[in-house]
Amino acid sequence: MNKKRGEQSFVLPSAPRIVSSASYVGPKEAEGPLGSSFDVVCEDDTLGLDSWEAAESRMLESAVRLSLSKIGRTPADIDLFMGGDLLSQIISAGFAARGLRTPFIGMYGACSTMAESIITAAMLTDGGFSRLSVCGASSHFSSSERQFRYPLEMGTQTTPTSQRTVTGAGAVAVASSEYALEKPVFRAVRITGGTIGRVCDYGITDASNMGAAMAPAAASTVCAHLRDNGLEPEFYSEIITGDLGSFGSEMFLELCYAEGYDLTAIHRDCGLTVYSKEQKTVCGGSGCGCCSVVLASHILPLLECGRLSRVLFTATGALLSPLSVLQGESIPAIAHAAVLEGDEQ
Repeated sequence: MNKKRGEQSFVLPSAPRIVSSASYVGPKEAEGPLGSSFDVVCEDDTLGLDSWEAAESRMLESAVRLSLSKIGRTPADIDLFMGGDLLSQIISAGFAARGLRTPFIGMYGACSTMAESIITAAMLTDGGFSRLSVCGASSHFSSSERQFRYPLEMGTQTTPTSQRTVTGAGAVAVASSEYALEKPVFRAVRITGGTIGRVCDYGITDASNMGAAMAPAAASTVCAHLRDNGLEPEFYSEIITGDLGSFGSEMFLELCYAEGYDLTAIHRDCGLTVYSKEQKTVCGGSGCGCCSVVLASHILPLLECGRLSRVLFTATGALLSPLSVLQGESIPAIAHAAVLEGDEQ
């Protein structure tokens, strides 16, 4: 069977299941609209450890363990853990894998890492190479600020286009259709396809304007997905982007409209979901942890209970580094999309 659709998309006939999820967040995220949905709120964003980086890794490892414990499994029961983060050479995920002692595939797509991990795990599951795996992604406000912008001690003011990196880690367990579980957290959620993004670069050089850098990639992937599959936007309950924020979301909708797709009524951005306007995060949330915790705590339960029937989960990532910024490079970006459906379609 040909599973390829068009130039960039694919279908997964076996429809691997998402059977569990877990989310860890910091105190700022707990004050937002989804505060009661998160599994664990860390009152101290260092978790009592020596660094923010160590805390981020601990959150990711803990999210993986919790997602498995909910279904009566341990890290020893999974075929692989795949995921990543924003820190140098994905150290949060690497150190988490060290503690989990599982087979590990490190993923880096910046803030698109959660979608990248999910579609890769689903492909491996559909191909018979995995029965149970866990995907995870994390970020931390303080560790990201230190790496990509300015140390917090400098008290640098935010710009009108900036977003706040979410302190959080999300994990989802992906199982094959025939994998037996007595009490899965989710019985209805399946991964039925997706679209692999292309790197887009509109020449944005402002590292404080991630929304503008990522919006073209999000539009490119979503439009490619609709074209490849011959779909209209209304096929989906929602088309969800990862962390474009308010400015990037406006740009995304304009770019899609120029391609003939009006997504105004069905678009939602995780970066605009995780925080409220009263929290004054300027353009909203960002980071690998942004879409991963919103997916794990909010989107998947809505699919499970039937309030959403089908979503295109499109996480977006800016492929910059501190070195590339210092060298005057523009900011390329990418977006990957996963089709998540309920059972009754």
